[in-house]
Amino acid sequence: MRILILGAAGMVGRKLTDRLVEEGQLNRQAITRMILHDVVEPVAPPAPFEVTALASDFSQPGEAERLVASRPDVIFHLAAIVSGEAEADLEKGYRINLDGTRFLFDAVRRVGDGYRPRLVFTSSIAVFGAPFPEAIGDEFFLTPLTSYGTQKAIGELLLADYTRRGFFDGVGIRLPTICVRPGKPNKAASGFFSSIIREPLNGQEAVLPVPEDVCHAHASPRSAVGFLVHAATIDTDEIGPRRNLTMPSVSVTVAEQIDALRRIAGDKVASRIRREPDPDIMRMVAGWPRRFDASRAESLGFRAEKSFDEIVRLHIEDELGGRIAG
Repeated sequence: MRILILGAAGMVGRKLTDRLVEEGQLNRQAITRMILHDVVEPVAPPAPFEVTALASDFSQPGEAERLVASRPDVIFHLAAIVSGEAEADLEKGYRINLDGTRFLFDAVRRVGDGYRPRLVFTSSIAVFGAPFPEAIGDEFFLTPLTSYGTQKAIGELLLADYTRRGFFDGVGIRLPTICVRPGKPNKAASGFFSSIIREPLNGQEAVLPVPEDVCHAHASPRSAVGFLVHAATIDTDEIGPRRNLTMPSVSVTVAEQIDALRRIAGDKVASRIRREPDPDIMRMVAGWPRRFDASRAESLGFRAEKSFDEIVRLHIEDELGGRIAG
């Protein structure tokens, strides 16, 4: 089996790569080659099969064709400009998130000759816009209130149409906010959800720019990788023509996040959070969804954590070696 991962240098892309290398197979088929691609060259880990790392801008003409020339059996499309950056730079957001996606889909289409790979597309809960019901199901309107959400919504429609026409076998997964993200903060407006947990556990101060009653939906990096692998292996006859699914998540307020941190790591760690309201971030967060009805995805076998305590513990286990900074 040949696998292509776009966005492989990102956090989720690296963790997906590590899992596939460790398991050596996907859907009970041995992996024979993996191509890792990003705008910066991903790290190619040691593996019992060929791993090729490539760096380029896949939104440039001809790049997508080069990436699919080897006819990968499974394509993971994780490449994207994140929410805050897409809002700040309109042209860059549409070039990468929309044009790049369209170029990729068309490159697969043009291979022809019966080529029909499984294509897993990472969408976002940003495709939904206020006013919201108490819990948002898959049937809720796609009315995004950001450029990022608009770009992802268009990608979802293209994925469904290209799948309908038989160009590939697509599955779109709407990711909640992935928390706790390891490493340095990225340019996502939602980054503070991770930083108020990650930094205090590392002995550092974190800034909270929103009120503690802000509620949002989360899943761990481990769950995100699980979503991707399941989307790549599921029998898509069970999904039917509605190929985009909202993933399971844990909905909690910021206060409940902090309470979970305090229960697990103690008052001293939780006290490292400094409240510093940011009107711009508060305005963006006000338009974000809070809770989701992911019963359709759950009925298809997608799984996430049941509590935020579990998310914090997974971060400590996976990223901190089980240790908390004093």
